[in-house]
Amino acid sequence: MSELNLERLLDLVDRKSQIDQSSSWSDGSSTYLVELRNEIDEVEAEIGKGNSDELTDELGDVLWDYLNLVNCLAAEEGITMKEVLLRTTAKYEERISGIEQGRTWKEIKAEQKARVLQTRDYIGGDV
Repeated sequence: MSELNLERLLDLVDRKSQIDQSSSWSDGSSTYLVELRNEIDEVEAEIGKGNSDELTDELGDVLWDYLNLVNCLAAEEGITMKEVLLRTTAKYEERISGIEQGRTWKEIKAEQKARVLQTRDYIGGDV
């Protein structure tokens, strides 16, 4: 996947966010959570039908709604797209490397969860 395509898509998400601010259609993250669930159902309905164009379109809709959800949560919860991407990359890099070294996904995930809980307890709040 080209970084340029991802950058273009993220630019479109930002443009859509500007439109949503003056639209009665969007109610922030709750709107995109509903849409994301609907699109996942549509993906599930397309699996096994042999229509890769339709499946690809529906997967694109899932990606679109997910990116818009993260963008809304950035405003509502103070997270950033960059933070989500960095944390996700680190998390799955650790898991894949661990599997390659003979560890289990479940074991690595439990260790990661324990670290998050320990950090939250140390900070004194939710992580």
